[in-house]
Amino acid sequence: MSHELPSAARQTYLRAQKRRKTTIRILRIALLAALLALWELAGRLGWIDVFIVSCPSRVVKTLGTLWQSGELWRHLGTSCLETVVGFLLGTLLGALIAIGLWWSPFAARVLEPYLVVLNALPKTALGPIFIVWIGAGTESIIAMTLAISIFVTILNMYVGFCSTDREKIRLMQTLGATRRQILHLLVLPANYTTLFNTLRVNVGLSWVGVIMGEFLVSRAGLGYLIVYGSQVFNMDLVMASVLLLAAAAMAMYQLMLWLERGLKKRMGVT
Repeated sequence: MSHELPSAARQTYLRAQKRRKTTIRILRIALLAALLALWELAGRLGWIDVFIVSCPSRVVKTLGTLWQSGELWRHLGTSCLETVVGFLLGTLLGALIAIGLWWSPFAARVLEPYLVVLNALPKTALGPIFIVWIGAGTESIIAMTLAISIFVTILNMYVGFCSTDREKIRLMQTLGATRRQILHLLVLPANYTTLFNTLRVNVGLSWVGVIMGEFLVSRAGLGYLIVYGSQVFNMDLVMASVLLLAAAAMAMYQLMLWLERGLKKRMGVT
């Protein structure tokens, strides 16, 4: 007996789902437009002090100035490059270390409390150390980003590996599978979802690390613009930089979602 929906009912359901998604997109755009309009109106009517809070028209003018001077792409590109490098390093190294901990339960027992402490440690405390050790440059910012994302990756992936179905592992061991085969054929495929969730989290954490690093030491980047703008009381520049940061983070997050969908489809993960 087939459990598929009748063709007409299925088409009706799909149309309803499509309308729902379209409505959600429209409402999202409308909400953003309403907030920007309210912000602009409040500034023009004097409800807020535009010198302190700025307003969309002044932000757009500031962005135009940055564009014409060529500074927009320099600062945006610097932050994006640092974020991508820190994101890739944090994810790759964190996953490899998690695999190593799963491979050696003894090493995991020894290192686990240190990993928990390092993960809980406020990473801003490590900023001055990185500056002294590595130097006041891009390398320190990437190190800050790596420090923020790597421990989350290690702990998330390691917990996922340890949560793999023990019965399936015992069955493979009974059939003579090696530890390498168990890792490749069972543990890694069972934790694709954990990996994808960690990637999404690391996008935000990487941006946090980059901006924190640029606050401490930088000559370019969105964090540098925010600090410089606040120092000279140019809130138009600060707000423009914050909005650029939000747009860049959202674009990177959306790109990660598209990549995740493609990989899930290719690997048959639901």
